[in-house]
Amino acid sequence: MGKVTERLLIKSSKPICVWKNKSLLGEGTLWVPTLNSILFVDIKKKKIFILNTKSKKKKILKVNKEIGFVSHIKENIFVLGLKSELRIVNLTNKKILYSIKIESKKQNNRLNDGKTDSMGRLWFGTMDNLERKIKSGSLYCLDKNLKVHKIDDKYFITNGPAFLDKNNFYHTDTRKREIYKIKINKKLKIVKKAKFLKFDKKDGFPDGMTTDIKNNLWVCHYGGACISVYNLRAKKIHKISLPAKNITNCIFGGHKNNELYISTARKGLKNHDLKKYPLSGSLFKVKVNLKGKICKSFNWAQT
Repeated sequence: MGKVTERLLIKSSKPICVWKNKSLLGEGTLWVPTLNSILFVDIKKKKIFILNTKSKKKKILKVNKEIGFVSHIKENIFVLGLKSELRIVNLTNKKILYSIKIESKKQNNRLNDGKTDSMGRLWFGTMDNLERKIKSGSLYCLDKNLKVHKIDDKYFITNGPAFLDKNNFYHTDTRKREIYKIKINKKLKIVKKAKFLKFDKKDGFPDGMTTDIKNNLWVCHYGGACISVYNLRAKKIHKISLPAKNITNCIFGGHKNNELYISTARKGLKNHDLKKYPLSGSLFKVKVNLKGKICKSFNWAQT
């Protein structure tokens, strides 16, 4: 695993709203360099948003189930993380190429966050869709042969993951306000799991995360109106304040992979919150002085 690198003073620009929107539960940011596009979803409104950052063209696609994330395979073929299903689909002609049922017996569960690692494997988690205080959530990994591996369980709300390398990553239980550092072996079995940090109540809840090339962890604060950056020792080294209260997900993108795209949500906000944070639910961009780790496309053996 990467060592703690030399100290770097992180600098970030003022957040820019790149898509003014009223997403109820914006999530699932994904940068696709071959399409010059940033994608994100609104879980509750069952929508996929696509912004071509070069042409500035915007596109909204409707799906038939709640959607937690999207993962790119090639061209216009994506994996959709739907309520209880992984669906491989061509977003241009809507043709479904493959479908995998997930936790079909847990009718009150749904897929939440999902990201690919440096090997092109897709990691995703589940949670109780009613957000009750029950540990029904699990962490899974989808390999190139479309085999689903159950990695961990007994989560309230799974979020993340964010990767250091092919064997080490971070994962979150949002309700517990805890972020874990997990190590796996070649057989995808956990060999070590330790609490990396725990949020104070005043900081909100840890939500989506990503990592940069210096192995810093960028964490979204749901209810905290910011993103915090932590080094490998769990020391906070930077903070980005945002004009939205519920910060849900982030990913690096852009031509130089130094632009942080950030999704937000309006879910649960009161009138006074919306008055203070009227841009809640929008997509934001922040430029920083270092690059993020590249998000690999899902490595499907068939392609």
